[in-house]
Amino acid sequence: MILLAQSCGVNSNLMFKEAKSDVNYDSIPLNPTEEYRISADDKIAFTLTTNNGTAILESMSGVSDESGSANSNVEYVVRSNGTVELPLIGKLTVAGLTVEECEDTLTVLFSSEYKEPFVQVRVTNQRVIVFPGNGSDAKVIPLLNSNTTLMEALAQAGGITERGKANTIKLMRKVDGKRQVYGIDLSTMEGLAHVDMIVQANDYIYVEPTPELGKQVANNVVPIVSLISSTVFIISAITLLK
Repeated sequence: MILLAQSCGVNSNLMFKEAKSDVNYDSIPLNPTEEYRISADDKIAFTLTTNNGTAILESMSGVSDESGSANSNVEYVVRSNGTVELPLIGKLTVAGLTVEECEDTLTVLFSSEYKEPFVQVRVTNQRVIVFPGNGSDAKVIPLLNSNTTLMEALAQAGGITERGKANTIKLMRKVDGKRQVYGIDLSTMEGLAHVDMIVQANDYIYVEPTPELGKQVANNVVPIVSLISSTVFIISAITLLK
């Protein structure tokens, strides 16, 4: 009974177990079906230039040493109510907007103070979480560009670990407010069809680890066997002394 109870904890650290029917192995989206929309807790930064960005081109060509732009490295946090506090503008609701829509909104708002403003917005904290096959090696990978592929994300996480099952990779993506699970097999050459899949912010990439049944059963059983052996030895010794 003790052994049975102990066995319940074997490989209890394995995550995201599900029936095969819960995983989509078909119609895996290689490219984003829609643009990323800014959400609460995102961090954004923007660059503001006047005269439709003329100063940027002049600076690049060497005509002018002045950039003529407010190239801000300051990050602004989108609050839980979807608003962000920006200089001159004040509170602005940006949650639900794409980056392009946010740029258009800021261009209109800044036009009352600046001549022909040219605005560029970027979300600075976009990332994916990668479990490469061993839970202790999980990594948060920042998306430095908008076309980061599945293979690049895995490479930045250090690749698939020795315990990782290349034929059982799950990519979990939020679609219409619900996580969709896509199954990917990179153990064969056919998997090349999916390595260029573009990952999106807040994706979870989970490489299923190989269960360590022997090791964990041994870890659970050896202490119990040792205890039983010690008990039997003590009882036998007492019996002999009698």
